[in-house]
Amino acid sequence: MVDTAADGEAGLYLALEHPYDLIVLDVMLPVFSGWVLIEKLRARGVATPVLFLTARDSVDDRVKGLEMGGDDYLVKPFAWAEFLARVRTLLRRGVQRVADTLAVADLEVDLLRMRARRGGQLLDLTAKGFQLRSLMVQRRGEVLSRTLIAEKVWDMNFSTDSNAVDVAVGRLRRKLDEPFERKLLHTQRGLGYVLEERNES
Repeated sequence: MVDTAADGEAGLYLALEHPYDLIVLDVMLPVFSGWVLIEKLRARGVATPVLFLTARDSVDDRVKGLEMGGDDYLVKPFAWAEFLARVRTLLRRGVQRVADTLAVADLEVDLLRMRARRGGQLLDLTAKGFQLRSLMVQRRGEVLSRTLIAEKVWDMNFSTDSNAVDVAVGRLRRKLDEPFERKLLHTQRGLGYVLEERNES
């Protein structure tokens, strides 16, 4: 069964009133955009999977949608078979629920409350930025390939001609490492990224 909404305001009302299995969301909506809608949903604790389906096809738009809490991003025009495959994948995965607190050096990640602190300082993270950081903390010390990051964080296939993962990691690094002397997020050239504490000489 499918409900439809003609604008962002109506979509927000429906999403708050009904426990949907999946939300298919356009960006360019009347009243307020899909960006605003997903921001409001995530701020209110609605964890329903969101598939962005939009004509906005730049890398920055893709990364923005995923970092704001989207679970997948499909650009128009699209193949119907691909759309159905992505819908089925998100429905199989369902809502992810975790509850734990992890730490690397002075970085603490509260997976239950979706909060991260470094040196006691609360870090301002988007939903996907937090999920990316959580993946790296959970697998600290392990080199994570771009393909694995794309699959685990966004449940999508990685395209070798796309730098979306690099852009997302770069944004994360600016919040995680740049304000601090000790760096935790490292690039393994040709392999991927690793989160770990290193003794820098």
